Amino acid sequence: MYITDFIYYTIKSRISHNNYCPFLCYYIRMNTDISVEDQTPVILVCLRTDEAEEEFEYAINELKSLCEACDLESKGILTQALPHPDNSTWIGSGKAQELKYHIEVSGAEFVVCLKNLSPAQMKNLQKIIEVPVWDRTRLILEIFSKRARTREARLQVETAYLQYMLPRLGGMWQHLGRQGGGGGSRANKGIGEKQIELDRRQISHRITELKKELAKIEQVRNVQRGGRSRDGYPSVALVGYTNAGKSSLMNRLLDMSDTASETGDEKKVFEKDMLFATLDTSIRKIAIRNVRPFLLSDTVGFIENIPHDLIKAFRSTLAEVRYADVLLIVMDSSDPHHQMHKKITEDTLRDLNALDIPKIYVYNKADLRATGQNTKNVPGSDHVYISALTGYGMDDLLATLDNILGSGDRTVDVLIPYSGGDLLNRIHNGGRIISEEYEEAGIHVTAVCPALLAGYIDSCLGGSSTG
Repeated sequence: MYITDFIYYTIKSRISHNNYCPFLCYYIRMNTDISVEDQTPVILVCLRTDEAEEEFEYAINELKSLCEACDLESKGILTQALPHPDNSTWIGSGKAQELKYHIEVSGAEFVVCLKNLSPAQMKNLQKIIEVPVWDRTRLILEIFSKRARTREARLQVETAYLQYMLPRLGGMWQHLGRQGGGGGSRANKGIGEKQIELDRRQISHRITELKKELAKIEQVRNVQRGGRSRDGYPSVALVGYTNAGKSSLMNRLLDMSDTASETGDEKKVFEKDMLFATLDTSIRKIAIRNVRPFLLSDTVGFIENIPHDLIKAFRSTLAEVRYADVLLIVMDSSDPHHQMHKKITEDTLRDLNALDIPKIYVYNKADLRATGQNTKNVPGSDHVYISALTGYGMDDLLATLDNILGSGDRTVDVLIPYSGGDLLNRIHNGGRIISEEYEEAGIHVTAVCPALLAGYIDSCLGGSSTG
């Protein structure tokens, strides 16, 4: 837990729960990286409606993992079964009173709910239990605020956070409501503008500013993406459920790369057995012998019921997925629910208009699958069993990927002037040279190149290459 969280909870404990300002605490948290070992005690509240027992237990365990990722210590779990959520307090007034008793006994500082609550449900429940209430979206936003490292990620998280808080301001500023009346010339001036109205306007203005800043960053991203396209390297994106092993797979491929001895560990990305261990998108060049070189991007992981505002805020970052030539959908094959994770990933890709991109289903952690479960790879299949930890199946994955990347290759036969050394270098790096002859007018090159590189050669030489 960050030291700023300690400041946050201290401020909160000294001010009435209906009146504390979450924005001050949020900005303190977002801009300090000092950490302490203490965890904040919370109680988990889980409502079961029509879910099966196994599905409900899985959702509770995932909530526990999310709390661990946010440095929260569970002091207990309160469950409730209803045909549908209570419109007023989500769990019902009687269960809310029971929750208040458990909070007093355990010393929990707030509660974390399994699902998302409406602003009215959150306000009413908070009024009864007299401590703050977090729902699933708020918890994920808190985790993202801790993980954000780049300026772009911080702006994206702040945008999503403010959009989430905007409809939940009601009740926070009742003690600051403007008074009407008065004597003399002020008698007919009305109550004036309330504090909540001022805050809504300020937040809306801040969201507008953030979107403008993100739009500028997106322009820079587009320029960078254009430069990478001119280099002729195909783009491969790692996508999948959080904690499926995407970062571990990227590091394994970096270890296998021809430049591994030169770069050492400096190009590796952070990996840890934790939900949302990495947030910022990383792009690395992978150059492995007998495999076409490609650019590999590691994107933020997906999760069930991922906040819609978060997807919107991270749309520019997730654009790396939309512009990829191949998607590697990574799943934890040792998890009994990995097929559900696959569906959630595909649903998120559909929202991003990226489901039609060629893809390979990568069943990671094959070394942890139960005895007797299939881990055998079949040539030509769109799914591959691997272990990023042990290296099992990596050759099969690379062969499948290379076949897809080579499906759009073109043979180019061009005469490059001696002044075109940069273009020749790109062909050497991104293509496979068949022949190269030095003539009086220039260098006669025949090579097999990816479609992107072949198109770039055409643009440079006026379409003089042949396919």
